[in-house]
Amino acid sequence: MTSESIDRDLLLDGWRFCPRCAGGLEFLDVGGLPRPRCPACGYLYFRNPGVGAAAVVHDERSRVLLVKRADGRWCVPCGFCDWGEDVRAAAARECREESGIEVEIGDVLQVASNFHDPEKPTVGVWFAARAVGGRLQAGDDATDAGWFGLDDLPELAFPTDVMLFEALRQSGGQGAAGP
Repeated sequence: MTSESIDRDLLLDGWRFCPRCAGGLEFLDVGGLPRPRCPACGYLYFRNPGVGAAAVVHDERSRVLLVKRADGRWCVPCGFCDWGEDVRAAAARECREESGIEVEIGDVLQVASNFHDPEKPTVGVWFAARAVGGRLQAGDDATDAGWFGLDDLPELAFPTDVMLFEALRQSGGQGAAGP
């Protein structure tokens, strides 16, 4: 990515004034990329991606747990890490909130950059997870929850989930059974 291909308004994230001193922002080239900077106090703003966490849970029949979003598409239970929250704890929390299933988090299955929403780029971490309790029921921002075979998946919301399931199919589902 070059500084010519960067949308400067996108880098500002809606900001026009310095959050520290209210001075006007200008752009400074840092590492070959334009960064919003306040000439009055020196504050330099870095717009970094959010961190997302997902729990890939299999049942006793090797089906995967998915939740249905409001737009009608399905995804692995996932969401943003809260400030100060461990990424593994976030994956377990999101699974519980969206599906009602309590999980124990295992190994990392995938780490990927998510660019499907250019306004909110994220780095996602998908963990293998093992169900340890709870009751399947949609919650939080999910409208449904269910178990699906790797060869019988519904329409998926995120291209990174598609990548994950392709890799799991090719490996015979290895590494996704939990801790």
